[in-house]
Amino acid sequence: MYSRIAGTGSYLPDRVVTNAEMETMVETTDEWIRSRTGIERRHLASAHESTSQMSAEAARRAMEMAGVTADDIDFVVVGTCTPDILFPNVATMVQDRLGIHDCPAFSLETACSGFVYGLSIADKYIRLGEAKCALVIGAETLSRIVDWTDRTTCVLFGDGAGAVVLKASEEPGILTTILSADGKYGDLLSFPMGPSRGFDALRAGAAGGIQMKGAEVFKVAVNTLSRLVDQTLDKAGVDKSAIDWLVPHQANLRIIQAAAKKLDLPMEQVVVTVQEHGNTSAASIPLALDVAVRDGRIKPGQTLLLETFGGGFTWGSALLKF
Repeated sequence: MYSRIAGTGSYLPDRVVTNAEMETMVETTDEWIRSRTGIERRHLASAHESTSQMSAEAARRAMEMAGVTADDIDFVVVGTCTPDILFPNVATMVQDRLGIHDCPAFSLETACSGFVYGLSIADKYIRLGEAKCALVIGAETLSRIVDWTDRTTCVLFGDGAGAVVLKASEEPGILTTILSADGKYGDLLSFPMGPSRGFDALRAGAAGGIQMKGAEVFKVAVNTLSRLVDQTLDKAGVDKSAIDWLVPHQANLRIIQAAAKKLDLPMEQVVVTVQEHGNTSAASIPLALDVAVRDGRIKPGQTLLLETFGGGFTWGSALLKF
């Protein structure tokens, strides 16, 4: 028994903030942002939009493509580091919005790796016969935790959600996944505040939002993702020439280019949306996947490699037949 992606969906807020607008907010330039990241614009949530709301919208579109209803869903997982509230967890809120009842529903926080972590867990549930139709979502409202006075980080992030429906199948779908992490790098990319450190610090905006040491993050990310490519292909017994599409985490165009070079893939076989969405953390891979599925680039039967790297540090991959 395999799990196979039966539908994809995504949601982006209407508000688009271009690099030109960012120039009016902090001391930066369009050229500086594009040359270092590849980002040209990003979507930001309005006051009425939340992680659970965006998750539900993306899920509805994935369910519609898959031809399933709320009654068919028997497993829900949401990867996010920006939940609406601490509890109930975001996945149960999505359950309620979609009218799904009486099944496992949980969120997990592995930063940018959240969707791939969730995909791996849902795949195992289906392979073990514990579920037949799973909803896997990556969603973020990062604009709520960005320090909008920090020009080195605020230009990077955006909001949005992406989702897939996984169904049990006798035909190969997800071939293998790899998940890993190393907490020794935690201080290189973090949001160093939270409830157990005291709500007074949280309300005061202590530490100034997302903290990142960009050069160090870039170096570790490139080296780790290079190893991850080899590990994933070796585990699956697949040669890199079999890869039709690389669908990477959309954080930085130079990191994406390095991953493509490792696979000897031309950029024409890499799904790149970072220029349009910025870094949407856990939402970035399912967002990019949905874009490429709906515009016809990704076709049934093709082999895809998903790879991600995020704060923690956490990282992961999924090799699959679409």
